[in-house]
Amino acid sequence: MKKSRIIVGLSGGVDSAVAALRLKDQGHDVTAVFMRNWQGQGEECTVEEDHHQARLVAAEIGIPFYSFNFSDRYWDHVFERFLKEYKEGFTPNPDILCNKEIKFKAFLDRCLELDAEYIATGHYARIRRDDAGIALCKGLDASKDQSYFLYAVPGAALNKSLFPLGELEKSDVRAIAKERGLPNFDRKDSVGICFVGQARFKTFLSDYLGTSKGDIIDVECRILGQHDGLMYHTIGQRKGLGIGGPGEPWFVAGKDMERNQLIAVQGAKHPLLYAPALIFDDPSWVNGEPEWPLTGQAKIRYRQEDQDVHIEPWGNGQYIARFSIPQRAISPCQSIVIYQGDQCLGGGIIRVACDFEGRPRDVRQGANSTIKT
Repeated sequence: MKKSRIIVGLSGGVDSAVAALRLKDQGHDVTAVFMRNWQGQGEECTVEEDHHQARLVAAEIGIPFYSFNFSDRYWDHVFERFLKEYKEGFTPNPDILCNKEIKFKAFLDRCLELDAEYIATGHYARIRRDDAGIALCKGLDASKDQSYFLYAVPGAALNKSLFPLGELEKSDVRAIAKERGLPNFDRKDSVGICFVGQARFKTFLSDYLGTSKGDIIDVECRILGQHDGLMYHTIGQRKGLGIGGPGEPWFVAGKDMERNQLIAVQGAKHPLLYAPALIFDDPSWVNGEPEWPLTGQAKIRYRQEDQDVHIEPWGNGQYIARFSIPQRAISPCQSIVIYQGDQCLGGGIIRVACDFEGRPRDVRQGANSTIKT
């Protein structure tokens, strides 16, 4: 591509650092910007250290460095929705919403106002541009592919975006960073939710949502223990239930919001953990809505292997996705992301697990609710 004015979102991690380095080596006019999306506090928050590392990287590469503060917008457009959905007992994915609302909207708009021709990030994904329009494709490193988190970014925004790492393996990225003397070449990748980390997530949530104790029950309505709040558990969860005793481990199979009860089943392969279909809505399509019905592949969580799926409209803005094999731990408010080959078409928000006829599962009916495929 021709030499361009590019603003790179420099996060403090090795991925965005190497993305900036590659663009500079290619002769582009590169500027680095650190996005402050959270007013850091607490021992797990790394915002200040991230900012420091990003500044060191920019100095080493020899590019201008600035900081944009989007913390108010992040609170209004990402964090408040995150809290609302958790309080309702769901398990949202704020990283997807952050990409849609902050990185590829607020950040992109600000950069274009500053006469940038493109923005760039360290995502492991690829963009294909041709006469048919924009295509979002998987990164070549299957273990790091991040197209799942980008499905809600519209094609118009992707057309102004670059992913310099899309053709690289993660090991290559670290090797480049070490060879070129970048100060964060061996810095650990971030884990957990971006603004709090992983270790104290429940404590962090309780600061905002408090507790709401209730019973943990089995499908026969026998009380197994107590929970501190349905919002602290997700479908398929094993750890943190505090249920002992003989036999196989216990897993979360459902939530009864009206009775404030967490429903658990015993055994990782219990049939009530599986469903052959789901209903989703709130769709986002990278390059326009596809033709229906659609046969392709889908993921219902990050790092899941592609699952063969058949999708069609279900009325009232909803769609039904029927899988070739039953899916484990379908979680409302998570995203289903749809592919054909290596191309990400888009996706939507999961509302309910169901059978092939679209009948939602009621785990309170116990073994009698086992869905036949």
